[in-house]
Amino acid sequence: MLLHCPDKQGIISELTKFITDNHGNIMYLDQYVDREDDMFFMRIEWELENFLIPRDKIKDIIDTLYTERFQMHFNLYFSDVKPRMAIFVSKMSHCLYDLLARWKAGEFNVDIPCIVSNHENLRYVAEQFGIPYHVWSIKKDHSNKAEVETAEMELLKKEKVSFIVLARYMQIISDEMIKSYPNHIINIHHSFLPAFIGAKPYHQAWERGVKIIGATSHYVTAELDAGPIIEQDVTRISHKDTPESLVLKGKDLEKIVLSRAVTKHIQRKVLTYKNKTIIFQ
Repeated sequence: MLLHCPDKQGIISELTKFITDNHGNIMYLDQYVDREDDMFFMRIEWELENFLIPRDKIKDIIDTLYTERFQMHFNLYFSDVKPRMAIFVSKMSHCLYDLLARWKAGEFNVDIPCIVSNHENLRYVAEQFGIPYHVWSIKKDHSNKAEVETAEMELLKKEKVSFIVLARYMQIISDEMIKSYPNHIINIHHSFLPAFIGAKPYHQAWERGVKIIGATSHYVTAELDAGPIIEQDVTRISHKDTPESLVLKGKDLEKIVLSRAVTKHIQRKVLTYKNKTIIFQ
C-alpha cells in the first residue's frame, strides 16, 4: 500500500492497528513527512496468509475507514500480480538489451508481452528473447502519428500492459497516451537538458569541455522531459576523453539509471506527488 495525506498524529498507529487486528503480519514500513507541504507519505507491506479480510474487499474497507478521515490518497498492490511491461524502442539497442538481459536473468518480476518500434532495426533483438516485435513507421511530417498511436493503444489494451518503458524511443508521446498511463511511462535521456539539445549531445558536451556527464530517468508528462524524476547518476570525465568515449560512458549510465528506475517502479517503491517522487528504500 502506497499512500499520502496531510500529516496528522495517529496515521501510522491507525493503519498498523487495522492490519494487525485483522491478523496481517507487517513485513515492511517506511514513512516520510514533507515539512514544507506538511504532507505524510508511507509504504506498508503485509502478508495476507491469515488476513481476515478477503483481498477483493481490502481496498473498499480502507477507503471507507480512512480516505475521508485522513484526506488520504492510496494505491493497493498485490505482490503475486506481475506488472506487464511494454518496451518502446527506435534504433539504439543498448537500453533494450540491458532490460531484456535483466528480465531474462530474473531481476525484473514482470511479463513483457510486446516490444513496439517505429523502425525494423531491432527486430533481431526481440527475436533473440522470443518477444513479439511490432513496427509502426511514422512519416517525417507526422501525418500518420495519430493513426499509429491508435494502433499502439489497441495493442497495449489487448496485451493488458500496465506500464511502458521508453528505451531510447525517439518519438514524442501524445497527451492521450500519457493520460492513459499517468506516471506509468518511464523515459531515459542524458542529463544535459536544457543544454546540448538535439543531435549528438555528447559531442556538444565534449566541445564545451564539461567534466561531468549524467543520465536521468523520469515519468513522462505532457511537458517534454519535465516529469517526476525517478533516478539519476553521473560520472566524471577528463581532457583525455574523446567524443566516442563520452558516448560509451553515456550509454552505460543510461542503461544503469533506466534499470534502477524500472526496478523501483516494479517494486512499487515510487510515490509521485506534484512533480516529484518519493523513493522508498
